[in-house]
Amino acid sequence: MSQPNKPISGLQISFMIIMFEIGSVPLFHLGAKAKQNSWLAIAVGAAAGLLLLLLFLHLQKCLPERKLTGLLQYGFGRIAGCVIGTLYSCYFAYESMRNVRDIGEMTALTLLRATPQSITMLIFLLIACYAAWKGAETIFRLPEILLPSLMFCYFLVIALFFILKRADLRWLSPVAEGGLLPIVRAALPDLISFPFGQMIVFLMVWPLWNGNGVPFRNTLWAYAGVSLFLVVMNALNVAVLGPSLAANSILPLLESVRTLVQLKFIERLDILVTIMIFIGLMIKILLYLYCAVEIMTNLTRVSVKWWIMILGTLIYASSFLERNYTQHIAIGLGPSLKVDILFQIVIPVVLAVSVTLRQHFSA
Repeated sequence: MSQPNKPISGLQISFMIIMFEIGSVPLFHLGAKAKQNSWLAIAVGAAAGLLLLLLFLHLQKCLPERKLTGLLQYGFGRIAGCVIGTLYSCYFAYESMRNVRDIGEMTALTLLRATPQSITMLIFLLIACYAAWKGAETIFRLPEILLPSLMFCYFLVIALFFILKRADLRWLSPVAEGGLLPIVRAALPDLISFPFGQMIVFLMVWPLWNGNGVPFRNTLWAYAGVSLFLVVMNALNVAVLGPSLAANSILPLLESVRTLVQLKFIERLDILVTIMIFIGLMIKILLYLYCAVEIMTNLTRVSVKWWIMILGTLIYASSFLERNYTQHIAIGLGPSLKVDILFQIVIPVVLAVSVTLRQHFSA
C-alpha cells in the first residue's frame, strides 16, 4: 500500500531510470576513440557504472529515509553537508542547463530553423518548471505514459535498418584487434561520467519509493536493460554509418535514420526520431531541475515555487553563455566530464566511508 509522502512506485522508478539514462545519449557517438569497438567501450563503461550504482544503493541502504541532503549532513556534519548540498544543487541545475541548450540546438538544426533558439528553450524550460512545481508524482507519471511508445519507435527503427539491409555488421570487425586496453581507455573515466554516473541524481528519488527499504531490484533491472539498449544502439550506428562517419556526425542517430531513403511510404522519418530524442532530453531537464529545487528547499525555508523561479531563471540565462554548438559540445564532453568525477565518484566514495564508519562506531 502506497504512503502519502512516498508517491512513487517501483515501476515508475524503473521507467524513469530507463528514460533518464537514454536522455541525450542519442545526440552523441560515445566511445568513438575505440572506433569499431565503441559498443564494447559502452559495455565497459556500463560495467564500471554498475559498481558506482552499487555504491549509491549502499549509501541509500544505510539511511533509506534520507535524501542526498540528509546523507551529506549525516556524513559530513550539518554545516559542511549544507555547503556540499548547495554545490550539488548547482551541479544538477548546470546539468539541466546543458540539456536545455541541447534541446535548443537540436530544434534549430532539425525542425524549427527559422524560430529563435531562445524561444524554443524558454518554452521547454517553462514546461519543466511547471512539472517540477507539480511535484514528483506528476514527473514520474510521464515515463509510464511515454516509455512504451518511445521503445516501440526505437525498436521499429532498429527493425527497419535490418529489413532494408542498411546495417552491415562487418563494420563492427575486427573486434578488439588492439587488445582490451584501448577500449578501456576509451571508456574510462568519461563513459562513467556520462551517462552512467549520472545515476547519482536518484539519491534524491529513492526515498520517495512507496515500498520498504531501497528499490534494489527495480533499479538494477532497469539499469541492466538500458545499458544493453545503449550498447545495441551504439553498435547499430557503427553498422549503418561506419566507425569514421559515426564518430564525426553531429547527430549520429539522425544520420543513420536518413539512410532509410527507400521508405517512400513514410515522409521524413527523421522527424519522428527527433521527437524521440526530445522526449529523452525533456525527462533529463525535468529530473535535474526537480532535484536541484528539492535540495535547496530541504536546506532552506524558502518555498518550492520561489526556488523554481530562481533556478529556472539561472538555468535559462546560463544556457546562452556558450557561444555556439561547437563550444557547447567541447565543454560538455571535455571539462564537464572532469567535474562530474568530483560529484559522481569522489564525494560519494568519501561520503560512503564516512557514513559507514559513523554507523559502525555509533552501534
